[in-house]
Amino acid sequence: MEQDTSNAAPVHLVLGGSGGIGATLCRRLVAQGARVVIAGRNQASVEALAGELDAAHASVDASDFGQVETLVKRVLDDEGRIDGIALLVGSILLAPAHRTSVEQWRAVVDANLTPAFAVTRAAGRFLTRPASVVLMSSAAARLGLANHEAIAAAKAGVEGLARSAAATYAGRGLRFNVIAPGLVDTPLAAPVLVNDASAKASRAMHPLGRIGRPEDVASAAAWLLDPVNDWVTGQVLGVDGGLGSVRSRG
Repeated sequence: MEQDTSNAAPVHLVLGGSGGIGATLCRRLVAQGARVVIAGRNQASVEALAGELDAAHASVDASDFGQVETLVKRVLDDEGRIDGIALLVGSILLAPAHRTSVEQWRAVVDANLTPAFAVTRAAGRFLTRPASVVLMSSAAARLGLANHEAIAAAKAGVEGLARSAAATYAGRGLRFNVIAPGLVDTPLAAPVLVNDASAKASRAMHPLGRIGRPEDVASAAAWLLDPVNDWVTGQVLGVDGGLGSVRSRG
């Protein structure tokens, strides 16, 4: 049961909160005066960041519907409110469809689309006051990139999910938006940036000529979470150095 905490600091739940983008977002939100609940599967890194920020934390497998629902209910019980949920989990698979195994396909869906649906479902079930939900897509969902079939399909599903949820829950003041990054320099992208040649090729794909930084995406997520921007819903925000929409002459 949500309590009347209208004058309290905003409460944000960040799943994947100890990852490269997640940790940056958590630090930004705390610096802005918010209360943050950091959740993730790597309990050691979650606890370390929570200790640094004096924040609440939880262990969660974001692909498990029951665990996500339990977490959302727990945060509501403990904090009295949830003003925003950011889902920053995911994976990268670079392979053409004919070389993608059934197991790899299912793993991509479970790492990217299933958590987005689990979070959306829990928000729809338990959040009864205005709040912002931020999901993650990829520039690959809007731009045809070779060898991205599985991840492009899963992320395109996230975008469709968010638009539909934005319509379904608008009357309740729940906002659903998506960030679609280009390649960002995080541990998840390390295999792509493993050597100078692949890093140079990756930079060249982005019209602005560089790989994204965690701060680029975290600042966009913080903006979407901010209730000041409560007239924004059902949007896909490209934070991608121009990759998804611009062609430069180079």
